[in-house]
Amino acid sequence: MNTFLVAIIGANVLFSYKGFTDISFFRKFEFHIGSIRAGEQIRMVSSAFLHADWGHLFFNMFTLYMFAPVIIGYLGSFSFLMIYLGSLLCGSMLTFFFHQNDYNYRAIGASGAVTGIIFSAILLEDNLYVFGIIPGFVYGFLYLLSSIYGMKTKKDNIGHTAHFGGAIGGYIITLCKNPSMLTENTSTVLLLAVPILLLFVLAKLGKI
Repeated sequence: MNTFLVAIIGANVLFSYKGFTDISFFRKFEFHIGSIRAGEQIRMVSSAFLHADWGHLFFNMFTLYMFAPVIIGYLGSFSFLMIYLGSLLCGSMLTFFFHQNDYNYRAIGASGAVTGIIFSAILLEDNLYVFGIIPGFVYGFLYLLSSIYGMKTKKDNIGHTAHFGGAIGGYIITLCKNPSMLTENTSTVLLLAVPILLLFVLAKLGKI
């Protein structure tokens, strides 16, 4: 297994386990708007290594394990690390942007970073199928639309904003690393851009 992938999974497991067993540690490093606005910006990164429980941790790490090899195979290990960390930061920054006035807002999990990996892999691999049956570009399009819906309705505790921010990060960084996709894989690039543009239109109109 790739060294960077092992290191990321290991860091998530160790950090999350510490959070499972130490509530003060968990509270100190979770994403919390009030604390971030008070100067604790480390939470923008540390929260992405905390998880709610073993199931949450396993789902994220298993998904990462499944999609990461596509990026490593096409772009190499350093680009994979760049996309993971870049997507993580994009997820946190977009979350902060949308919730900056909600001082009690809290979130955890690697979902933003992992979503960026998913969308990068979808762009790179034309024949990628999610769960073996759903074409990658269809999954990406529907996933982003569902995230917009979740951000708008706010009916659950899922960090839809971080998912969306991570997807944007993975999308942009991958295109910057491999701009030939704009001409070689135009349909997928354009399809995944539609919900991204829709998000900013809705935000501009004050709909989310």
